[in-house]
Amino acid sequence: MAILKIAQMGHPILRAVAAPVDPAEILEPGFQELLNDMVETLRDYDGAGLAAPQVREGIQVVAIEVRHNRRYPEAPTIPLTILINPQVTTLTDERVAGWEGCLSLPKLRGLVGRHRAVEVEALDRNGRPVRFCAEGFFATVVQHEVDHLRGILFVDRMDDLRTLAFLSEWERYWQTPAPTPCS
Repeated sequence: MAILKIAQMGHPILRAVAAPVDPAEILEPGFQELLNDMVETLRDYDGAGLAAPQVREGIQVVAIEVRHNRRYPEAPTIPLTILINPQVTTLTDERVAGWEGCLSLPKLRGLVGRHRAVEVEALDRNGRPVRFCAEGFFATVVQHEVDHLRGILFVDRMDDLRTLAFLSEWERYWQTPAPTPCS
């Protein structure tokens, strides 16, 4: 396994729409190696999620996992979740504002309104269909990572760019223990 280099904001792949994965390729050794490398990279960078475009692969693959995350210490545990060709449907119009960061925008945080609950349909790392509902922080992470597959960064979703802050200043002035409802 290998730690992959993260594409930073400004790299063209982060603004491109990712291509669907051919299900026949999922069990191929090279594809499985990419999944393993993405998981190792996610863990090494202490991220909550990682989309393939962030590691310069323009395909629809997302890895999500949260375990004692120092970047998001209040976040609940999320088991390792691999999503291939994910489709997300909102389950409620209710939105919650939460502070987001991104491995491709290091040392920045911004307040983003996301749907509180979503339904996810995708293929897992073995090519089997999965369908589940995600709420709260898990729903936020899913929406953030699926945005990457569409060439969208969290700053594009911010209602007020005045909340965009460097992490050190966010920790000093803005950090709050819980998200607040959006209007």
